[in-house]
Amino acid sequence: MTETIDALAGLVAGGGVVVLSGAGLSTESGIPDYRGPSGAARRHTPMTYQVFTGDAQARRRYWARSHLGWRVIARAAPNDGHRAVARLQRGGLVDGVITQNVDGLHTAAGSPRVVELHGRLDEVVCLGCGNQTSREELDRRLREANPGFDARVAAVNPDGDVDLADDEVARFQTLDCTFCGTGVLKPDVVFFGETVPAPRVARCFDMVQRARLLLVLGSSLTVMSGRRFVLRAAKLGIPVVIVNQGPTRGDGYAALTLDAPLGRLLPALADRTVGAPAGGDVGSGVVPTGLTGVGR
Repeated sequence: MTETIDALAGLVAGGGVVVLSGAGLSTESGIPDYRGPSGAARRHTPMTYQVFTGDAQARRRYWARSHLGWRVIARAAPNDGHRAVARLQRGGLVDGVITQNVDGLHTAAGSPRVVELHGRLDEVVCLGCGNQTSREELDRRLREANPGFDARVAAVNPDGDVDLADDEVARFQTLDCTFCGTGVLKPDVVFFGETVPAPRVARCFDMVQRARLLLVLGSSLTVMSGRRFVLRAAKLGIPVVIVNQGPTRGDGYAALTLDAPLGRLLPALADRTVGAPAGGDVGSGVVPTGLTGVGR
């Protein structure tokens, strides 16, 4: 581990780092990923944008499952890896973060300058009028519309919903937008099959092009949504470092690849490069056990 941290610290110490984070950074907060050691891709098919918008029954199933899953996700807290990234930012070494995660844990850990590539699960948007509301507000409305809906949660899936029997789904009451009265509500996240807004992508490309080093944390880089930034960095001659548990589709472009748990490696990296934290990190806290959630 010492030699690993030394090699990484030598690259990060020069500053100008942009972080690209994936679901592997949040697994230690209890949020499973799709393809890493806790991966659920083999047993769970995520909701797609096309199915969500085209099938009212599919939307009912999604919201019934997500309504129960949200109670768990809302309690997730930043882990040592998130807090270490925030320390590296406050220390002037990391200029910004591009995250593929929708859990909001970078911001909760105290990181500034975070671009949430796939949106945030704690926000809701109307597909009809575009009005945005908080997930907390929708949760209140759904509880009022579904008194006593408290089905047993057997498992929570990576995109924040739970497994429910069809008879449980059938009795769930969905809700429309309160602003326009008829619009379909959707979590303000990019579903599989949906396009990331172009201005957001452009902002991320600009961050990468200005970077001295692209540091990938906890992403398998399986989908092009994140891998394109590694490809751009490589094309521009910007060094890429990948820290992930398991191989990634970007390994061939990396100057250094490390297989290590981020919750251990990143705090040690921050200690080595910016010094030990004084009085505790912003966003620190005990992570409840058994939490699950979302990410790519």
